[in-house]
Amino acid sequence: MENRFYTFVGGNTGPWSITGVQPVIGPSLEMAPCLDILNANLQEVPPGAQWFLRGVTSNQRYVTRPEQASLVAIQESLGRAAATCAALIPITKNATWWALTQDERREIFEARSSHIATGLRYLPAIARRLHHSRDLGEPFDFLTWFEYAPSDSEAFEELVAALRATEEWNYVEREVDIRLVRKDRV
Repeated sequence: MENRFYTFVGGNTGPWSITGVQPVIGPSLEMAPCLDILNANLQEVPPGAQWFLRGVTSNQRYVTRPEQASLVAIQESLGRAAATCAALIPITKNATWWALTQDERREIFEARSSHIATGLRYLPAIARRLHHSRDLGEPFDFLTWFEYAPSDSEAFEELVAALRATEEWNYVEREVDIRLVRKDRV
């Protein structure tokens, strides 16, 4: 069975150099020189690390069958040689969001905020993977991981700005924007 657990470790080792840690809403995370991504469920901060964040990949939520087919058809895989830039954006939504029913969250997520439609406009240039953390008791609900080529940096900034301008983002109570470059491909 596939291990769906991932641990993002901010510390002294890893293939990604952290170029910035910016709090968007709420408290930040400590700056660390590197990020390692382990396909494992670590239980404690490794030696030499400042922090770690855990999440699990899961079924896609809030998507219809046609939307899922569109995403799968054009989504590039992670780890592409040209994708030397990345962003890890942990997000926590407030209690009001979680008190909504699934269909109410879907209404805000896509019908009113166009989250999926917005993301589709930036594929395949920007690859992404969502990790769910809320049910693990982690400090963030979601860990969003993006990879892109330096030539797509402006497009990534547009994507993030577009999503942050939506009604959905009114429910975000903590967000940290961590930017990275791949050490072995710079």
